[in-house]
Amino acid sequence: MDKVKSLLNVFVSIAFKVVLLVGSILVRRFIIQYIGNEVNGLNSLYTSIIGFLSVAELGVGSAITFCMYRPIVNGEDQKVAALYRLFTALYLIVGGIIFVCGIGVMFFLPYLAADYTGLNQNIYLTFALMLVSVVITYLFSSKTSLINAYKNNYITTIISSSGLVLQYGLQIAVLICTRSFEWFLACRIIAAAVQWAATEIIARIKYGRIIKIKSTIDVRTRRDVTKNIKAMFMHRIGAVLVNTADSVIISAFIGVVILGKYSNYTTIMTAMTETIVLFFTPLTSVIGHMCVGSRNADIRRYFNFFHTFNFIIGALFFLGYYAVIDDLILILFDSGDGELLLSKSVSFVITLNYFIQFMRQATLLFRDATGTFYNDRWKPLFEGVLNVVLSIAFVYVFSYAFGDDFAVVGVIVATIITNLTICHIVEPHVLYKYALKTSAKSYYLKNYLYIAVFSAALVGINYCMLDMSSAAAELLVNGCIAVGIAAALSLGAALADGDFRHYARRAAGKLASKLKGE
Repeated sequence: MDKVKSLLNVFVSIAFKVVLLVGSILVRRFIIQYIGNEVNGLNSLYTSIIGFLSVAELGVGSAITFCMYRPIVNGEDQKVAALYRLFTALYLIVGGIIFVCGIGVMFFLPYLAADYTGLNQNIYLTFALMLVSVVITYLFSSKTSLINAYKNNYITTIISSSGLVLQYGLQIAVLICTRSFEWFLACRIIAAAVQWAATEIIARIKYGRIIKIKSTIDVRTRRDVTKNIKAMFMHRIGAVLVNTADSVIISAFIGVVILGKYSNYTTIMTAMTETIVLFFTPLTSVIGHMCVGSRNADIRRYFNFFHTFNFIIGALFFLGYYAVIDDLILILFDSGDGELLLSKSVSFVITLNYFIQFMRQATLLFRDATGTFYNDRWKPLFEGVLNVVLSIAFVYVFSYAFGDDFAVVGVIVATIITNLTICHIVEPHVLYKYALKTSAKSYYLKNYLYIAVFSAALVGINYCMLDMSSAAAELLVNGCIAVGIAAALSLGAALADGDFRHYARRAAGKLASKLKGE
């Protein structure tokens, strides 16, 4: 493994994500302050709809980037160039499909935003602005993936993150000066154009030789790429139906006002999750290169380490989130009257849902790195359909049984059931069978034990948290309590996993040697 690039990719990604986390929170705070929580909900709805439309991406990026690993390792520039040219053509088509589908969706916007009429916003113009900003990103996606395939994820992270920093800065200034939702969304177009220019320049400087090669893809490679694209298309549909359906269902069946409150919780959660996922995703290309020539036994040991590491990181961050989220909402977004707070049951199921999804990261990392996404290509369709059906059903069931306030809980419970009964069973089975070449029984025992232990800790932390007069003081005290509980869980997991102990000792030994100057 190229450890220097691995660490550089992870460090740059995490550093920028922290900055972007602060920026996204500030932008949301200014939206609520200057144009209202209702528009905040509308903005979240647009983001979810765009997520649905992005299914047209078909998983092209992951599929072709995976196919680039071996020719890059073998120095086959002609083959890499052919894949890049195919990638460029496909993404231009995808961008056009998303734009056309987006225009079609505009006719259904009044039905997707249940209570939009009181917002005093042109939903057609504002959605069109967001649509254009997204379509622009497909014009340079091929060059982004080319850079990533060479394990230089830190470069694309710097470009995209700098673009978002620019976007956030412009949006805050526009909100203060104009209080216009239209100009707020126009800032996304400006930032996307800047990222496009920067990516074009850097890609041509570093990989101009690849871009200039006029090479066509051979029949065998085209067949492999087509096979992988079909598989990733299935995965893309499942991910969209699970990850974006909740917000659309809440908006359509409950309303954009509630969606605005809910999105405040999920914005912080999503920003945190995207940050900690960066302990994994920047390593995809590095692990992909490693798997080209490694023994299955070595790959299994790396995977076991990452699975336990997955739990340790998840326990720390998600228990911490649950302990402090209500106080964070009060401090960051609320005017002090608690109007934007949702019931504790909502934050409980949000935390549990995202933790359960996060526990898939090690499996997804090695799936993408080893290219086994074809073997479970039908799983996402069942996953997505089940999630949508259960979510709509549970909106009515929970609302009838427990009141309207619990309708949101029903939507999230549906996603939890879907993840536990499909994703956490099928994905590891496929990885172990086709990549690790062994049974997944030990994984299932350990994985569901991790989820059960976390769930028990989540229930138990309710009896440990303190109520205080100051939100800031309560946040600090309860956050420390959560960290203490998470540290105990993490220590137990680390001591129980032999592969984790093995790599931890190796890392500690190398660090000690460097400190001694050896």
